[in-house]
Amino acid sequence: MLADDQRWDTLGCMGNDIIQTPQLDQLANDGVLFKNHFVTYSYCAPSRASTLSGLYYDQHGIARKREWKSELFAKTYPVLLREAGYYTGFIGKWHMGDTKEEAFDYSWMFSGQGSFFGMVPGDDRHLTKTMTDKALECIDTAGDQPFCLSISYKAPHVDQGAEKAFDYDPELESLYENVTIPPPAVDDFENQPDFIQNSEGRVRWHQRFATPELYQQMVKGYYRLITGIDHSVGKITEHLKRKGLDQNTLIIFTSDNGFFLGEHGLAGKWLMYEESIRTPLIVYDPRLNSDQKGQVRDEMTLNIDIAPTIMHLAGVDIPDHIKGKSVVPLVQNQKTHWRDAWFYQHYAYGGDPDARVYIPQSEGIRTERWKYIRYVGKDPVFEQLFDLKNDPHETKNLVFQTEFHDILSEMRNRFLSLKKEATQ
Repeated sequence: MLADDQRWDTLGCMGNDIIQTPQLDQLANDGVLFKNHFVTYSYCAPSRASTLSGLYYDQHGIARKREWKSELFAKTYPVLLREAGYYTGFIGKWHMGDTKEEAFDYSWMFSGQGSFFGMVPGDDRHLTKTMTDKALECIDTAGDQPFCLSISYKAPHVDQGAEKAFDYDPELESLYENVTIPPPAVDDFENQPDFIQNSEGRVRWHQRFATPELYQQMVKGYYRLITGIDHSVGKITEHLKRKGLDQNTLIIFTSDNGFFLGEHGLAGKWLMYEESIRTPLIVYDPRLNSDQKGQVRDEMTLNIDIAPTIMHLAGVDIPDHIKGKSVVPLVQNQKTHWRDAWFYQHYAYGGDPDARVYIPQSEGIRTERWKYIRYVGKDPVFEQLFDLKNDPHETKNLVFQTEFHDILSEMRNRFLSLKKEATQ
């Protein structure tokens, strides 16, 4: 189950005491919750391709209108599981070039953003409900065959062509009505470099969060879309129970990107700040022992880990070229060597300040404590260094402070090593 633009802290089980996500919270309570899950490229198409393939952008090369190389798509988890005898389904947003209905036994997919209403003639319900019904139908159609169903929600992504940016189900209108959403935890816009101040993130901030009233309206809409997903998860898990499949079906829930809700004076995603790159990850396995259920893991997991995890759980050999790692040892509470740093990149839109949509190009690395960012479209390259332990909101750039020059040098060297590993 893949949400769209859902950040990590929009679940009750992640400490959000306003949003209502009881079904996902229950999955986390009965499964394993990963607190530090990230995407390696915060943009829909590259992130989704990494989730399917276990590869960084430099290996798969998928942007919104680029097509899969046949030899790479042949090694994605849905194709490999289908070859292994699984009945495969894909429902929802594809957004990776032309749709590939023929690659699945059951498919109901759309290539672009789609819209929350009007996607099916004669069906005036919210898209999340339509997708839920398609999911139940796919499960039923699989019969006695083992199945692998990928549900790619549009929610809570903005509906750019609609009257409401976050066009939620009208049945959820009263939800959060009497709640006041706290303001963003950090608003350091005036301290941002000028190229971020003049970027698309600020343009969309004006559209969505420029006044307190607009902020309340938008965040509540975003939350309602997420609660709509939670309702969908509940209906699907209930259906599995009715069919006697609940003890033999694994569920993975995550998102393709994070999302700024006004932090740093921004909207959208793309940049390497936590709000943009950090997403939920829940792995529910009904076969877990009591000492494995309810774990909350601190390890840094990535979207490139999803494909090898699914292959591992399904008993399919993981191709040697895959860059991600199966999280199964963590789920099973085994001692295992895990990453302590990883590489991030974002090059969409070319970084041209004169373009209609200007998004600074960036790359960097994150460790458990430090984050090093490079804005590569600048001459010279503009660098940021943040101490996440003492500055979790990333407001103090330490690059120019002499006492951190040794750390900066270390991070530069690690960056070069991790970039080489991720891009070769």
